[in-house]
Amino acid sequence: MVPFKKRRIQLHAASSGDGTIKYPQVVIFLLERKMGASRKSFLTQLGRGKGFLVEESFNQSVTHVVSENNSGDEARTWLNSQLSKQSGVEKNSTREEIHVLDISWYTESMRVGCPVDILDRHRLQTQECGTELTEFSVPSYACQRCTPLMGHNSRLTDALSILADSAEFSENEGRSVAFRRAAAVLKFLPQPVTRLKQLHGLPCLGEHSLRVIKEILEEGVSLEVETTKHSKQYTVLKILTGIFGVGVKTADRWFREGIHTLSELRRSGHALNRAQQAGLQHYEDLNLPVTKTEAVIIGQIVKKAVNAVLEGAEITLIGGFRRGKQTGHDVDFLITHPEESREEGLMPKVVSWLESQGYLLYQKTTRNSYLEAKEGPGQPSSNMDRFERCFLIFRLPVDTDEGKVQMERLIGLPTQTENCTQTNMRTPVDGETETKTHPSVDASTQKRIPVLEPTQGSRDQPWRAVRVDLVVSPHSQFAFALLGWTGSKLFERDLRRWAKQEKAMSLSSHALYNSIQRTYLRASSEEEIFAHLGLEYIPPSERNA
Repeated sequence: MVPFKKRRIQLHAASSGDGTIKYPQVVIFLLERKMGASRKSFLTQLGRGKGFLVEESFNQSVTHVVSENNSGDEARTWLNSQLSKQSGVEKNSTREEIHVLDISWYTESMRVGCPVDILDRHRLQTQECGTELTEFSVPSYACQRCTPLMGHNSRLTDALSILADSAEFSENEGRSVAFRRAAAVLKFLPQPVTRLKQLHGLPCLGEHSLRVIKEILEEGVSLEVETTKHSKQYTVLKILTGIFGVGVKTADRWFREGIHTLSELRRSGHALNRAQQAGLQHYEDLNLPVTKTEAVIIGQIVKKAVNAVLEGAEITLIGGFRRGKQTGHDVDFLITHPEESREEGLMPKVVSWLESQGYLLYQKTTRNSYLEAKEGPGQPSSNMDRFERCFLIFRLPVDTDEGKVQMERLIGLPTQTENCTQTNMRTPVDGETETKTHPSVDASTQKRIPVLEPTQGSRDQPWRAVRVDLVVSPHSQFAFALLGWTGSKLFERDLRRWAKQEKAMSLSSHALYNSIQRTYLRASSEEEIFAHLGLEYIPPSERNA
């Protein structure tokens, strides 16, 4: 008969991907309480498939207890009860304490394929006797809060974001905004929420949001969220609104007509406008994340185009990338010139240059329609700015043989053939060091330019399609445009709400108007705008509400 310990190890080996236990020093037990049997089974198989040693039942060899939806006190109470059952078993006095960890440690370890370092945020904290759970204090407006890119309650915020999207698909903007404000509050919190009572008295958390949060904390999932996420309408509208140029109303109409896939839309015979045609044609590329590297390279291209038609113009990367994001769904640039009015007529020239080089798949330009009235902005003021803008689908070369040549010419580098010709034309004189340029190295700085890997949507072609927005602002309005186009959307919404409700002012991406004094408040920087509004300055990296 095979000893129990060997039987257990053989069982693990048979269950893992290749039969190899890569990390025998880490023995994991998943606490099923509140996790559920099916989820525990899935996570167990996932861990074993990656070479982790995951026990079916708690025993003396366990080094890491992983819990989901349990507080530190609950997990420790359970652990102590298990240890007391084994009190008759001789224990190794030198054995290290068992780590009691949140599920986030396990999922992060699965993501990278090895046990990650245990940080404070991974440990389930226990409360000292007689003390209460941490209760949070949160300012009412998102523009008063420093919100990082990554919060501690992504499980909750992701669920509320799904409900916000669903409400948006139903054209219920008020409900959508309510869910997004609730998610923004949770994202701001400095610690994970473990009990509903910690949220008592916090702003923007309505009855519906609290009900969803409570269900997730107690049951692990929200039935409403899961039902919504897997509903036919939600999944179809996600696909259809992912087409550039297609809004919620159009997508909903198509859905009601029985169009549920891109293939059905193509066969439907619907007359699509230019934007929708381009969006459908390049759907796969446009729904791939745009990386920071791609954004930087596009910025180099845009800078070259702008400098070719207006010397001294300034180009700034805005949107999510300015807030520190490493990926996004598009790339936004703000263009201005230090001399007022020099930017007028710039956009058509930039677009013409890009088109002449063959780097535009689609473009639509709108003219600047902003007029500053002495009596102040018209009421009700529009949240949309009126700058000269161009919505582009950009043809960005990638790392294929043809794509490399295009990229070299695009950024102004000599191609490999031209390099060879230049090298053969001249021999260094005595005492001079020969400098050889490489196709992917800037000859003036010898700095390597990022090389783009082919994406899933562009494996058979030397380029990929990327959404790009260009915005031209007069220098006198640049600070307001920079603030307005940095985001996030909810942060900007609450900035305007704060200005109106707390300061009797009207804020837009063009100007700030004091309705009581009936005067415009000028600013040359974002810091000045925050000062006018009586707010503490929040840097772009903390505006991720």
